[in-house]
Amino acid sequence: MRVTGGIYRGRTVVCPPGIIRPAMDRMRESLFSILGDLDERSFLDLFTGSGCVGIEAASRGAAPVHLVENDRIKKTVILKNISIVETKIQLFVSDVYRFIPSAKRTYDIVYADPPFPMEGKVKLAQLIADSEIVAEGGLFIIHYPREEDASWPQQIGDLKFTDERKYGRSLLRFYKREYKVEPKSLLD
Repeated sequence: MRVTGGIYRGRTVVCPPGIIRPAMDRMRESLFSILGDLDERSFLDLFTGSGCVGIEAASRGAAPVHLVENDRIKKTVILKNISIVETKIQLFVSDVYRFIPSAKRTYDIVYADPPFPMEGKVKLAQLIADSEIVAEGGLFIIHYPREEDASWPQQIGDLKFTDERKYGRSLLRFYKREYKVEPKSLLD
């Protein structure tokens, strides 16, 4: 796999051993085109796999970038992959369900790419909404199989559905955390 854009464009990312379904280049490129400029926006990649999505975020200016992966076998390859960038990327080897409630910070963008056969993806989204790991005005994005499309609600807690994109059998669903108090306009 290659990084599709930003300052690390063209650098190679290796797939770790074990079960992995890396995000397609076309989908990653589209995702980051939708997100636009990520300068100084914090980014969390849950179920990171190879670390490629986090590297793409760093390549486009996101900072800090944190990765979460439960499979310890993938750790060595992920660390090698993130070493190709100068941006500091932190890997947490942890179960996502333990990491979310114990996270010490909020993130502007939380991206989740759970294994397609995994049950309970909507419950995962509810855990994310309940934890407030997504900053106010921030995005939660989930990658899931088209067969599960009917199970997704328009709102999960204060995460409100904003967009959905289809890529073959895959879908990306975007939710935005509503502000508890709307930010003041510069014109006020």
